[in-house]
Amino acid sequence: MKKLALSLLFLFQVVLVMAQSQSIVKGKIVDSKTQTPIGGVKVMVQLSEQSVVTNNLGDFTIKEVPVGEQVLVVSQNGYTTKNYTIQVVDKQTLDVGLILMDEDITAEQQLSLITITENDLGDDNSGSESTAGLLQSSRDAFQQAAAFNWGQARFRMRGLDNEYGTTMINGIVMNKLYDGRPQWSNWGGLNDVTRNQEFTLGTAPSDYTFGGILGTQEINTRASLFRKGNRISFSGTNTNYSWRTMATTNSGLMKNGWAYSVSVSRRWAKEGYFEGTDYAANSVFASVEKRFNEKHSLNFTSIYAQNSRGKSSPNTQEVTDLAGIKYNSYWGWQNGKKRNSRDKDIEEPILMLSHYWKLTNRTTLNTNVAYQQGYIANSRLDYQGANNPDPTYYRNLPSYYINGDAAGDLNSPLVTSATNYFLNNKQLDWNAMYIANQNSANAGRSVYALYEDRTEDKQITANSILFSDLSDNIKLNAGATFRKLKSHNFQHLTDLLGGQYFLDVDPFYTGDATQSDLNNPNRAIQVGDKYGYNYNLNATVIDAFTQFKFTYDVADFYLAQSFSKSEYQRDGIYKNGIYANNSYGKSEKQTFENFGFKGGMTYKITGQHLLDINAAYMTKAPNLRNTFANARLNNNITPDINSERIASVDASYIIRTPKLKTRLTGFASKIQNATEISFFYGELSGDDSGADGNEDAFISEILTGIDKKNIGAELGIEYQITSTIKATAAASYGQYLYSNNPTLFINDDAQASATNSFPVQSFGSAYLKNYRLPGMPQTAASFELEYRAPQFWWVSADINYLSDSYLDVSNILRTQNFVTNPSTGLSYDGATLETVSGALKQQKFDAFNLVNISGGKSWRIDSTTLGFFASINNVFDTTYRTGGFEQSRKANYSDYQADNQYGRPAFGPKYFYGYGRTYFLNVYVNF
Repeated sequence: MKKLALSLLFLFQVVLVMAQSQSIVKGKIVDSKTQTPIGGVKVMVQLSEQSVVTNNLGDFTIKEVPVGEQVLVVSQNGYTTKNYTIQVVDKQTLDVGLILMDEDITAEQQLSLITITENDLGDDNSGSESTAGLLQSSRDAFQQAAAFNWGQARFRMRGLDNEYGTTMINGIVMNKLYDGRPQWSNWGGLNDVTRNQEFTLGTAPSDYTFGGILGTQEINTRASLFRKGNRISFSGTNTNYSWRTMATTNSGLMKNGWAYSVSVSRRWAKEGYFEGTDYAANSVFASVEKRFNEKHSLNFTSIYAQNSRGKSSPNTQEVTDLAGIKYNSYWGWQNGKKRNSRDKDIEEPILMLSHYWKLTNRTTLNTNVAYQQGYIANSRLDYQGANNPDPTYYRNLPSYYINGDAAGDLNSPLVTSATNYFLNNKQLDWNAMYIANQNSANAGRSVYALYEDRTEDKQITANSILFSDLSDNIKLNAGATFRKLKSHNFQHLTDLLGGQYFLDVDPFYTGDATQSDLNNPNRAIQVGDKYGYNYNLNATVIDAFTQFKFTYDVADFYLAQSFSKSEYQRDGIYKNGIYANNSYGKSEKQTFENFGFKGGMTYKITGQHLLDINAAYMTKAPNLRNTFANARLNNNITPDINSERIASVDASYIIRTPKLKTRLTGFASKIQNATEISFFYGELSGDDSGADGNEDAFISEILTGIDKKNIGAELGIEYQITSTIKATAAASYGQYLYSNNPTLFINDDAQASATNSFPVQSFGSAYLKNYRLPGMPQTAASFELEYRAPQFWWVSADINYLSDSYLDVSNILRTQNFVTNPSTGLSYDGATLETVSGALKQQKFDAFNLVNISGGKSWRIDSTTLGFFASINNVFDTTYRTGGFEQSRKANYSDYQADNQYGRPAFGPKYFYGYGRTYFLNVYVNF
């Protein structure tokens, strides 16, 4: 008994000593405007990465804090992250008192974020967009500049397409299996309920997935995470839409364990910034959660975002000189209204069920099931035995005569007549198409019709993600995901334009080859019918990852691994006349197994100075889009198709003090064995007559074995000059280029026959090595000043420099085909090394500056907050190109020179332009 008493006394003394040796930091966090406590705020000691979350009263306590100078990091979605330097004394409690948190104005900036999406899209129903959306959740000075200041110029982080990043909602990957890119429009207009985000840059560890080399964005729509309250806003702008209204209500977690969030919005415009670009979008969001007890919670999220918008055309320099940068050839007047022939419609609702299970105090399991079904449709005109209705058709332009009968005489009557004709007829003539259909040689048969390239997807996704603290220093994240997709692709007739039927044939060919479906030849199709092509793409993908994170006083490091298996198959519904033996039924299954490894370390030089290093090596399956050589018409597999090999490394020096935040990063990545397929309409027959409208055929250009090398540096600096004035600066310099000469194939339908069901012709090497990757600035810099007054108003201005953006070059022009005359086997006359190099030099766009101004104010009236946000982008109305591409029609040196001899090519590059001066005004009320 005595021994037991002594043991208990000793144990008590040990516990007492341990308790006395603890250093504690505590405090209370409140809203700077309302002075109300904020729950759920993350408070972290930067050096040790110890963290806690404030309770509903805003209180926090951190125990066992390392002695000495430390940095306290306070962060919460919707508020500005703050750093505080504190001095921790051994065995003492430090009460930091009240910490005031300011509303994060980037939440309002997101509403005005310019994302040029229409011009990034082809007509192959890729359904995905290249935008700055991946960066909207970030708080890093560099990432904010990249998203808000440079996004309008199509800047890409580290020169990477967003198929190399991962976007998730509630742990479900939202990147499309078709092309690997997220479809931002699936949740567009729902900014109020997509603000709860976590972003990791590059290959830094994410708790939810292995990720790609660009970064990972996780959007959390769990109802209990939304702060209780209501919000109504109304916006006006002159970008891709004119007006926007949005309303949101959040219940917060109620005493009965229920929580809900509902948000609705509408965006619309009769005409956006570019001519004839109508816009209409409606979005609805609902999330409901039931917390059964401390261990189990169930959340259901539904998202419906319908979007319809008119596209704008890329134009040659000749067309822009004649009609201006806002000119759009896709529209025309009909019954006194502008009608666009190239609309993009998206309607893909999402349903998600998430189960949150707290297995132990250290381990939780998140299981999700999601179902998405809907369509993406891109409309365009079809015509048979009729003239091309495009106002910019090359025979309608002065350059056709300058390079023809006028022989370079710009004052020729032929040139003058063509100029006047174009200016007087520069829009689609809908009325003429209706008349042509009514006067058709075959009574009732339309020679013009409007159709959609339509994709209808059904996808189910299920996954489980494990979060476990194995010890005080080791964390485990692991997950497994299953995805199954059925994608139905077809042409869908939407308007006969006054006719009675349209014939389902391809008039370019003869005999059986004219038939879209030999099982149903010469069909007279009506509005709503499928025609032309009709097939399913099926995909099954499983992937899994594990990740271990180790946290210590001096250094943190992590190791992660992944494995995936992708299986693709095409199932043809039509027996195409060109590919009678290779189009109907199922193709061979294509299976790709891939893996990845990554790791990194953060070395803590001091509490304020960090060195961060990340590296990864992985393989990546080709996407569905690139696996089939010409999926519209046949089951052929892309030649030499294989998984990509990807390597990436980056190193950062980071400074975080209460006044100064800086990150300097050097990065490099290499992508090998990539495949790109381009689909376009081009001339196959060599007949330029154009009289019967049959000069165009659908071409599949296949580039395989592509290597790309991206290397560069990025810098972000944020400095709090005074309590009210903040300066930020950012810069990026990169060299993003092709690092080899890949192989080019052309899928030529005209060469298909009963004995040649795989008419893919190799053009040998495409000499692309050291050409720059196109369509983005490779150099960018920004400087911004912001003033935030104690009376809750603020204003900011930024100036941006963007340069080193390049034209997308034609691959076929850079093959031996360009210089070799097939009739002689020798080079074309005049095709010397010097002249060919000059002709094929990649065009570099002019550098430009953009100045933006924004500001806002809010008022607190009892429990209601009123506010407004306003911005003017591109204040000085700078004209700049955001991208463009060379045309491939003149694919040999002789024809190319003839088209360019007078400086007015008929088939010159086509360009995209950015917005000029634009404004955005948002008024809101929170209550």
